[in-house]
Amino acid sequence: MTAFLSSRPRSDVHYLYAARALRGFGDGFAIIILPAYLLAVGFTPQQVGMVASASLLGTAALTLLVGFVAPRHDLRNLLLAGAGLAIVTGLVFPMAETIAPVLLVAFIGTINPSAGDLGMLIPLEHALLTQETDDRDRTSVFARYSLIGSLTAAAGSLAAAVPEFLTSRGLAEVNALRLMFYGYALLGLFAAVLYSRLPQDHMRAATRPKSALGPSRRIVYKLAALFSLDAFAGGFVVQSLLVLWLFQRFDLSLGAASAFFFCASLLSAISFPVAAWLAKRIGLVNTMVFTHIPSSLCLIAVAFSSNLTVVLVLLLIRAALSQMDVPTRSSYVMAVVTPDERSAAASVTAVPRSLASAISPAIAGFMLAGPFSALPLVVCGCLKIAYDLALLGMFRHSKPPEES
Repeated sequence: MTAFLSSRPRSDVHYLYAARALRGFGDGFAIIILPAYLLAVGFTPQQVGMVASASLLGTAALTLLVGFVAPRHDLRNLLLAGAGLAIVTGLVFPMAETIAPVLLVAFIGTINPSAGDLGMLIPLEHALLTQETDDRDRTSVFARYSLIGSLTAAAGSLAAAVPEFLTSRGLAEVNALRLMFYGYALLGLFAAVLYSRLPQDHMRAATRPKSALGPSRRIVYKLAALFSLDAFAGGFVVQSLLVLWLFQRFDLSLGAASAFFFCASLLSAISFPVAAWLAKRIGLVNTMVFTHIPSSLCLIAVAFSSNLTVVLVLLLIRAALSQMDVPTRSSYVMAVVTPDERSAAASVTAVPRSLASAISPAIAGFMLAGPFSALPLVVCGCLKIAYDLALLGMFRHSKPPEES
């Protein structure tokens, strides 16, 4: 824990931290107001699930493209392009009210209905963070990066209550929700300013690698397959759908949902430095597995509880455990590949996750409308436990440099 707090990253990393903070804040309120907005303009739960799938599918396509072009292009320019797309998303989304344009904007835009580390900017930032960090500090740097994202997402969750405040002052609900999307666009503009402060990569084109993935291809593909199972499971309970389930099952208000997800994000944030501390003692893979399984058991228990207090407590326990694999997973992927493969490895391991998670929300939307609306929670928990056991069996002997 001391190393986490005391290590000093290079100054360029601070720009990435600040940009992560802005994106985290925007994602924090966007994933809550997204289903609220769609319901306000007349969408059904099944259509909300379709929009979530379209968004995740588009995220996968962009991330794949970025991962394979990044080794041969200036990362700063790609980051600026991603920030520009966030601006466009925030400006265009409020203008779409019918299913076809909403699906299009969701597919090409940057609003992600799932909390976590999916998105086209993630592999770029991961590659730059690793480039600026020693092996012994890598996990702590990723934990700090995740901590910043989670804390700002928590603040963003609180900001999701703003439309309710504006509505109480006489503004129409749809218009109040639209203002939040414009705020999302403004955050994208601020992120672009930060990315513009990063130094350009002046490496000559002739010296750039001809292949995005080389000697580490096999291990990257194996990790990608496992991560896709985890993401497919998580897609059944993406945060937007969990919000929808709480709305329908317990008639939770937007303000109460905002406060709850603030607390959940705060607990997730606290877990990141704990994950870095734990990884130094039991290893990255063990940390991923032995914190993940209890969180999945809590999710399964939620499905069978009819008491709102019990449900919220179990979900908070899950929040404190379920994200501890985020910095450790990112650190592990960056550790087991060569430097030239980092952006591609981050992308290739993220894209199958996005694709897999794009399938399950639509399925979950139909499950939510069924006789046992909590079925997506049970499916998610069981599949995640299967993933954890497979990861432990396949990679418990594959050590990163600092554990060798």
